[in-house]
Amino acid sequence: MKIGIVCYPTFGGSGVLATELGIALSDKGYEVHFITYEQPVRLNQSFHPNIYFHEVKVPTYPLFDYPPYETALASTMVNVIVNQKLDILHLHYAIPHASAAYFARQILRKTGQDIPFITTLHGTDITLVGRDATYAPVVTFSINESDAITAVSDNLREETFRSFKIEKDIHVIPNFVDIKRFYQTDKEHFKQMLAPDGEKILVHVSNFRAVKRVPDVIKIFEKVRKEVPSKLLMIGDGPERLNVEELARTMGVYNDIRFLGKQEQISEILSIADLFLLPSETESFGLSALEAMACNVPLISTNAGGLPEINIEGVTGYMSDVGDVDSMAKHAIYMLSDNDRLAQFKKDAIAQARKFEKQHIIPMYEQLYNEVIANYNKNK
Repeated sequence: MKIGIVCYPTFGGSGVLATELGIALSDKGYEVHFITYEQPVRLNQSFHPNIYFHEVKVPTYPLFDYPPYETALASTMVNVIVNQKLDILHLHYAIPHASAAYFARQILRKTGQDIPFITTLHGTDITLVGRDATYAPVVTFSINESDAITAVSDNLREETFRSFKIEKDIHVIPNFVDIKRFYQTDKEHFKQMLAPDGEKILVHVSNFRAVKRVPDVIKIFEKVRKEVPSKLLMIGDGPERLNVEELARTMGVYNDIRFLGKQEQISEILSIADLFLLPSETESFGLSALEAMACNVPLISTNAGGLPEINIEGVTGYMSDVGDVDSMAKHAIYMLSDNDRLAQFKKDAIAQARKFEKQHIIPMYEQLYNEVIANYNKNK
């Protein structure tokens, strides 16, 4: 089977999941073609003989204040589908990938060709951007034109039905983690450098957008640090970073925080962490949290979106209402102040992560691909 995957190539959850899915499928012998504007981040880590990358090039002209990426994407899709003889397209994130795929399909049908496509909804394409009146009609239409729709959590599935007039079922296929890549490794020398006096290490990973409520991470850490000697690692980058760094200086905790920027070898950093902080306003699933759990790191999170589907209250960590930094700090202190208690949380975090191993999830996508292709061929 030849599979085209269309995604954002960045550190965000949708791009990471799409890339990991493509890698897993290629390892099983499928031919995978990524179509996006630059090589996905996680493809840089190793060579995969069954994976191909097709760059979407967007010409710039003085006429355009905003180059028409969607048009260039649709044209690239047509080119790849025709020349590589793809069997199916898998679109990650509704905007603009699903609408571009519909456009490409109409072009192909004029030449007597066609291809089925699946749209996977990841979160903010539904909960934030997609609801905007500017995009909602196109999002609704293109989702409904998909041959199959998937969502990464039950919560996102329900949210999609509430927000849009969806005429088809939505299959829930959760995010997954590769336990062979995300596991705790011995990085004691690294930990000694960052926490020479045995301080506990807290970590946050995100794209530093407002929806992640990154300032809350600093506020939680400031409270924890008063009770438990600790350090904080901030991984990622984005629009909130400068404001958050200034907040850390204002609160007097900057010297105990390391802003590490974007990192590709996340598992090595997670291996030295004791607690993962995720105070997001909304999370469709929380892939970064799942990867942390696989590396032996329990969670402090909000109870927003799909997080209750992975973070088990009082077992893998604790959840609080959005913005309740006092509650999150209280739970963090409780977990960190007793080593035996913390060890149990870590053990349970790994056990929960293993329920989402890729070997359990990839077959769900394979089955869906086969069903969609069979129905497509049947209805030709």
